[in-house]
Amino acid sequence: MSENQTVMPRALLVPVKGILLPDHIAKDLDAVSAFCPHPSDILIAAFPKSGSTWTAEIVDQLLHNGDVESCRRAPITVRTAFLEASNRLRTKSGLHQLKEMAPPRVIKTHLPIQMVPVGFWEKKCKTIYVARNAKDTVVSFYHFHHMNLASPEPGPWESFVHKFMHGELAWGYWHDHVKGFWEEQEKRDILYLFYEDMKENPRREVERIMKYLDLSLSDDDIGHIVELTTFKNMKENPMTNFSFFPPEIYNQSISKFMRKGEVGDWKNHFTPEQSAAFDEDYEKKMKQANIPFKTEL
Repeated sequence: MSENQTVMPRALLVPVKGILLPDHIAKDLDAVSAFCPHPSDILIAAFPKSGSTWTAEIVDQLLHNGDVESCRRAPITVRTAFLEASNRLRTKSGLHQLKEMAPPRVIKTHLPIQMVPVGFWEKKCKTIYVARNAKDTVVSFYHFHHMNLASPEPGPWESFVHKFMHGELAWGYWHDHVKGFWEEQEKRDILYLFYEDMKENPRREVERIMKYLDLSLSDDDIGHIVELTTFKNMKENPMTNFSFFPPEIYNQSISKFMRKGEVGDWKNHFTPEQSAAFDEDYEKKMKQANIPFKTEL
């Protein structure tokens, strides 16, 4: 970062209905809660760093039949509205952006299910949830905190893992987040995806998304979308790699927004002792959930 660039003050976390949120997001949550979607809107929900950008790009590609030019018409943050985003890090808040977009709109959120505006359920909007295993999520979230200079100070790895386990990071407990959408998936007609499945068999998962959205694309178009949305291609694509964000906010010389995208990278970060303690805590919080996460492929 050059000397004449403004240093972005890091966000503070404040509790809202028992969930910690960045202060600039928390202040507008009442307006977010009152948001009324169009029935054709598509909601993509996820805990941070679990694959929401990837899923949003796949959805946008499907809506445009895998047309490269259509999907490079603007950065992913313009094509997809981040529902609860404030105008602190962007030129427009998510709500402002949505007012200017014509349905069907692709809308992203990190809010836990109890904070999702009820309008999404009342209008029976298509909702896709993507979940990533806890260990890889905390690793990715840790690196994101370092490169996102507007996020709360991450502190050392050991304390960051502790905060993750105890719901002391933005958007609360990962455990409650993934369980909340899992338990409501049938009642709310939510398509529940796993990051690991998307890595293991991307074509199968793209086809699942297509069918859920009541779309029909040719085999060639599907194959094209699978290729365009590989981690390598998205990392190189200036419309998806967040290189359009100013470095005083996302300093990608510290860590790339799209860093590795691997399953099992947690093994390079957890000590055996940390892994054992994390696993013990995980079993307590997730023992009744029966959510089939994979921590390696």
